[in-house]
Amino acid sequence: MRYRLAIFDWDGTLMDSIARIVSSMQVASREAGWGELEAEAVRNIIGLGLPEAIATLCPGIDAERAELLRARYAFHFVEGDTGPMRFYSGVEAGLDRLRGRAGQRLAVATGKSRRGLDRIFRESGSGGWFHASRTADETLSKPHPRMLEELLAELDIEVGEAVMIGDTEYDLEMARALGMDRVAVTWGVHAPARLSASRPVFTAQSVPELFDWLHG
Repeated sequence: MRYRLAIFDWDGTLMDSIARIVSSMQVASREAGWGELEAEAVRNIIGLGLPEAIATLCPGIDAERAELLRARYAFHFVEGDTGPMRFYSGVEAGLDRLRGRAGQRLAVATGKSRRGLDRIFRESGSGGWFHASRTADETLSKPHPRMLEELLAELDIEVGEAVMIGDTEYDLEMARALGMDRVAVTWGVHAPARLSASRPVFTAQSVPELFDWLHG
């Protein structure tokens, strides 16, 4: 067993939800009166908690408009776009393979809200796959390492026995701050060159490659 605990980011790492996040944020910004947001700018903040994402996208936004934007984003992400979101091909089989190993622990560390993550857990039937999870609204947003510290404490795992897997520098820098090993995946939002600056121990070019490495 390479690591006793594998901690996964969600959006852009396990689930192909990037397009919905971008479109929902763009519509919400227009409805809140902020104007048009470039798709690449929205892609860049995926992984942050929603308040931090809005502050980054809309510098100087007042509290009332920020709350309206947040509410409209939540509406569009949950109700306005009814198309299904799916796991990347191979994710379900890869997680199932890891779950079959004695002593293996799996966790999620995400910029989603608790309400949002629990809804996805229910809709996808995946909540029982993970031994613990942390969301940005119940602790501190990435790249602060607080959510990783809490997961390690909850599961009684030493930092050297754990790895963080993600598609953004926020994921990798969160782990780097603790001295935790980190794995970059290249099918999400941040480019490989950007991810490499965080010195991942491995960079996966495909989902099967990731799970083969974790299982090694």
